[in-house]
Amino acid sequence: MQYDKPTVMPAAFFGHGSPMNALERNRYTVAWAHFGRTTLRPRAVLCVSAHWCTRGTAVTAMERPKTIHDFGDFPRTLYDVQYPVNGDPTLAARVSHLLAPTEVVADLSDWGLDHGTWSVLRHVYPKADIPVVQLSLDVTQPLAYHYQLATRLAPLRHEGILIIGTGNLIHNLRTAVRADGVAPFDWAARFNEELRVRLLANDHAGLSDMDSLGRDAPLCIPTPEHYLPALYVIALQRPDDGMAFLTEGIEFGSIGMMSIVIGADPRDVAGNLEN
Repeated sequence: MQYDKPTVMPAAFFGHGSPMNALERNRYTVAWAHFGRTTLRPRAVLCVSAHWCTRGTAVTAMERPKTIHDFGDFPRTLYDVQYPVNGDPTLAARVSHLLAPTEVVADLSDWGLDHGTWSVLRHVYPKADIPVVQLSLDVTQPLAYHYQLATRLAPLRHEGILIIGTGNLIHNLRTAVRADGVAPFDWAARFNEELRVRLLANDHAGLSDMDSLGRDAPLCIPTPEHYLPALYVIALQRPDDGMAFLTEGIEFGSIGMMSIVIGADPRDVAGNLEN
């Protein structure tokens, strides 16, 4: 994959879906793997996952982050998965500096890499040979706060850092039907198209305002944590950055699997959907 400005890293949001995607080969994981093979190789990864929710902001700052199995009622093989990657304390310090004056706690032991991060990265970088740092979500703050905070991370794209978010733009587990081939609920399909239109229009203000997202938003985003990581990606979009859809789809009726990439060649990313 070639970029007009190869010194600037892309950024990506991954609709991570079920933790079982960590073990499975399907159209989503194939696209994630292709992204890793064809994208500029980063110096390190900064990930914002739906599964590290805090009061205030924290960043992992340990040398060797542990693999966290933060889920229940899955096969033993999933709990056996390890993603033995290095951390990057220098990057953690850089993140804290960029986000000032917001206080960022350096986490040295409590967290690590949750499944929102490693279930995707074990496909993107299966050798676990690129350092990874996680940034937490301050769930006491509204959408617009997260968008504005994320804009301060923009210099990292010029420093060899791949910034990713992982979650699901539509995430209603209460209504989900855990069976293959379930059609999207009407409200989920409508909202998915609404998001697609707004993303292509670069409607960052609308995407950062829950009240403006329409009548289907409360069903599709009953709680914000799976939606928020996407704001950390779109906030980094420059005027000359294109946006492409790495994966699309709605699983179990109400789990959106849309993944987006900014700063990549849309023709190459679109080709992933056919693999």
